[in-house]
Amino acid sequence: MGLATFIGGVHPFEGKELSQDRPIQVLEPQKGEEMVFPLSQHIGAPAKPLVQVGDRVLKGQIIAEPGGFISANVLSSVSGTVKKIEPRLVANGAKVNSIIVENDGEEEAIEHFGEDRDYTKLSKEEIVQIVKDAGITGLGGAGFPTHVKLAPKDPSKIDYVIVNGAECEPYLTSDYRLMMEQPEKIVGGVKVMLSLFENAKGVIGIENNKPEAIKKLKEMVKDEPRIEVCELLTKYPQGGERTLIKAVTGREISSAKLPADAGCIVDNTDTVVSIYNAVCKTTPLIRKIITVTGDAVTTPQNFEVRLGTNYQRLVEAAGGFKTQPEKMLSGGPMMGQALFTIDFPVAKTSSALTTFTKDEVAANAPSACIRCGRCVEVCPEHLVPVMMMKASERQNLDDFTALYGMECVECGSCAFICPAHRPLTQAFKQMRKAVGAARAAARAKAAAEAKN
Repeated sequence: MGLATFIGGVHPFEGKELSQDRPIQVLEPQKGEEMVFPLSQHIGAPAKPLVQVGDRVLKGQIIAEPGGFISANVLSSVSGTVKKIEPRLVANGAKVNSIIVENDGEEEAIEHFGEDRDYTKLSKEEIVQIVKDAGITGLGGAGFPTHVKLAPKDPSKIDYVIVNGAECEPYLTSDYRLMMEQPEKIVGGVKVMLSLFENAKGVIGIENNKPEAIKKLKEMVKDEPRIEVCELLTKYPQGGERTLIKAVTGREISSAKLPADAGCIVDNTDTVVSIYNAVCKTTPLIRKIITVTGDAVTTPQNFEVRLGTNYQRLVEAAGGFKTQPEKMLSGGPMMGQALFTIDFPVAKTSSALTTFTKDEVAANAPSACIRCGRCVEVCPEHLVPVMMMKASERQNLDDFTALYGMECVECGSCAFICPAHRPLTQAFKQMRKAVGAARAAARAKAAAEAKN
């Protein structure tokens, strides 16, 4: 039997050798350092501030509450004073309302912070509430609130708890270092999650380019009858939620469905460790593992930093730039967000800062489509990007939708493989956004007409 995988995908240059053997370094905040906490670090409604300028806050304190059902708490990662509440720049280039706290260096934490706790003595409702209070969201994707994910309509129908240890994005190694250095927390987090779903088994999916992590996790779960390690074929985007579910279970879901509709709960390794820390160690989500890498940085490294830390500190801790980067990305080269500055904070969904001395994309001007069909061959969602691009060029939302354009996961495989260097993924992102806006406008119009 071959390794678990999916149909399609590509094999980009991995680049992981730059930082994969660099142990996680803890980078603590400095006294007087400004910590910035955006109120939109998750999918859904922005959080609502619970503090005012001048308030003193504690490490681990909830400083903003969920602004809706799909939303999440925001916590302070330091003790200090709220200096401002104002819009600040985040990784995607937008300005987001944020709470700015000046670190007082006292490290004064909320009551019971860091205490051991036995999850087996907690009810399912208590565990979900702890996860909610801890502000945990998906830490490897869009930031879906984890407490919502852990409370599906019918928990008895969940038969898979899948840990995404694929880390298929090139250059990123933070999840790998977690698997190597904190495997017991990953297994502990899975056990906490399995306590919520009595009919489920746990599966830790790891690409086969990480043999040491596979060996370590297999050793950790050898006496755990409900947990196993699944070796995945190294291929991008193996770590995508839908492709991972397909590889592990053989089940397929559309964009209109959630993993729970396929009987699955999927979280990445960092999220699972955060669940363990919150439930078993009374430590809410205030830290994040970040990879700083690429050929422009002096010493590629994996850092554990407090949420709210400015990216400039990470670059300084990595020895600075050995040469001025021509391209900087929040994330990796396939799905990362291009940056014009690194003056923004580490947030829950942050994963990496990748820097390059040369912008390979800009160096290759797009040309006419040669209709080679390679984009169709590699699409993990079985779409026809060549036709979707035609609809995009005409700004024809109806045709784009009819071609199942809203099923696109924006993985970038089509743009990567295109010999004409067509900006396919960029076009599809814009079209998906336009379709979403049109649908929202139609719903608003229908609601207004219904009132009249």
